[in-house]
Amino acid sequence: MTGIRQLASRLDISIGTVSRALNDRPGVNAETRARVLQMADEIGYFANASGRSLRRGSTGAIGVVIETGSPSALGGDNFFFALLDAMQEVLTEQDYDLVLLPTRHAADPLDSFRRMIRRGMVDAIVLTATRRNDPRIELLLGSKVPFLTLGRSETPGDYSWIDLDFERVARTSVDRLVALGHRRIAVVTPTGDANLAFLYADAAVRALAEHGIDGPPDLILRAEPSEGGGVMVARDLLTRPERPTAIMCCSEPMTTGLYSEFLQAGLRIGRDMSVIGFRDNPHCRYLSPAPTCFALALDELGQHVANAIASIAAKDRTAAPRIRTIWPMEFRETASIGPPRSPDRS
Repeated sequence: MTGIRQLASRLDISIGTVSRALNDRPGVNAETRARVLQMADEIGYFANASGRSLRRGSTGAIGVVIETGSPSALGGDNFFFALLDAMQEVLTEQDYDLVLLPTRHAADPLDSFRRMIRRGMVDAIVLTATRRNDPRIELLLGSKVPFLTLGRSETPGDYSWIDLDFERVARTSVDRLVALGHRRIAVVTPTGDANLAFLYADAAVRALAEHGIDGPPDLILRAEPSEGGGVMVARDLLTRPERPTAIMCCSEPMTTGLYSEFLQAGLRIGRDMSVIGFRDNPHCRYLSPAPTCFALALDELGQHVANAIASIAAKDRTAAPRIRTIWPMEFRETASIGPPRSPDRS
């Protein structure tokens, strides 16, 4: 394998000069640097990234922790793929590599986290799928690794986060359905301890109360965030003697499952049952009628996350500014909602 000694020998210059040129260090004129880089390309020489990282005290990489094997991931949710694409564009411009750090949904996440921290794999971490009480955040707070969470948590500590405005989404959904005349409104969130589910459900219950509606516990539902979860919720509601006239759901795969089961039962979405989904997912646009939902500027969100974590990585964690961003979403109404067919008896 070609090494730095062979490269220096071919160019008839010192190993130190070659090293400085390859690592963009001062003390090498532009002409020599260009010769070194050209020869390195010609003979297929690549500087050892691990050794370079040790010398610089930096990996030049930003890690994004992604849960694999979760129902939403297995269901083909494209949220993170679009987000990562936007992040990579920004990070590349700032000379960072984007590294995925997958953790198995059903596994103990702390084991993989300890390995990541111990090995110094990245300069900073973006932690996703935050939980209501998240031991991963506690572990990161106790380390020296700069990090940002994509999602809020009740885990205490001084750290940066960026999150979607789940509360406003829930409130807007309730307000619009009540304005149409609905009183029996089902609220569906994912099972598990994802913090977004609690933010959404709590905000929906508060909004219902402000309209004088005491949301019965049997209409605050939790299900697996998948099409199958939506099917199970729909089947449950269809067997009830007093069904809700509207349903709001903070999972796109679940919304698809709800549609499937309601349509199979002969219900007309928007007339017999009003449905509000969550994000304007391209897959949901093929449903008829397309679900009322909320548009998200995903490219802009990815760029914001990338710029934020790059600024955090560039500074000592204690000196980096704290970032706390609630990201807005825009309400988009379709024919999937309408007035209830008959007065509620709640």
